[in-house]
Amino acid sequence: QDGLKQCLAEFRQQLTWVERLDVTLGPVTDPVSQSASTSDAVDPENDFQREMSFYRQAQAAVLEALPRLRKLQVPTRRPDDYFAEMAKSDQQMQKIRQKLKSKQEAMERSEKAKQLRAMRKYGKKVQVEILQKRQKEKKNMLNAVKKYQKGLSDKLDFLDEEQTSSQGNKKGSASQRTKKGPNAKRRYKNQKFGFGGKKKGSKWNTKESFNDISSFQSKVAHNKGPGKGGRGGKGGKKALNKRPGKRARQKMKNRAR
Repeated sequence: QDGLKQCLAEFRQQLTWVERLDVTLGPVTDPVSQSASTSDAVDPENDFQREMSFYRQAQAAVLEALPRLRKLQVPTRRPDDYFAEMAKSDQQMQKIRQKLKSKQEAMERSEKAKQLRAMRKYGKKVQVEILQKRQKEKKNMLNAVKKYQKGLSDKLDFLDEEQTSSQGNKKGSASQRTKKGPNAKRRYKNQKFGFGGKKKGSKWNTKESFNDISSFQSKVAHNKGPGKGGRGGKGGKKALNKRPGKRARQKMKNRAR
């Protein structure tokens, strides 16, 4: 202890307090307990109590030093126009700005490429949906035309839609307006050759046609009409188509020689 006091007396300088700014105080009074916490009451193993003790001691030093500094007219607050030099040079900061700018541009390019890919994908999806819709409309139109040709339907919905749209468009020409029903060529062919109607199963017998025997002729049915011979008779259909015998054919060959 004597050696420490001797060393302290050797390097101690007789300077004013404003040059030294040393403040040695105990912790400030706790406003809750209204008592100053001593060092003996602080548990060194408790981090919270230890840090709180340092905080209270710093508070006490500030409360003691600020009035003395104001009394000596020493400014304790930074002025509004205070300018502090940067720790790094302008050249280094310029490099940092360029690096940040290049990173930002790379991120923007990546984001733009991602958006373009998403737009292409969405455009392709829309195009596929439009093509599928057109194919479906075409299929429905062909089915409607087939039903109309077979007589299963008496109207064409797509022609009605085209006629409605053409009436709404005042600038459309008369040739573009589609009327309901078949065109003039189809009407002429129907008038000349008939409408046609149902083809499949038209020759099938029905119960009424099976029971109707008014047009039945037995002579015609059994090949006994005028000029026709019966079974074994002459002049019949079988006699006309009968092939000559082998001896007759041989005689005919000899005559031809």
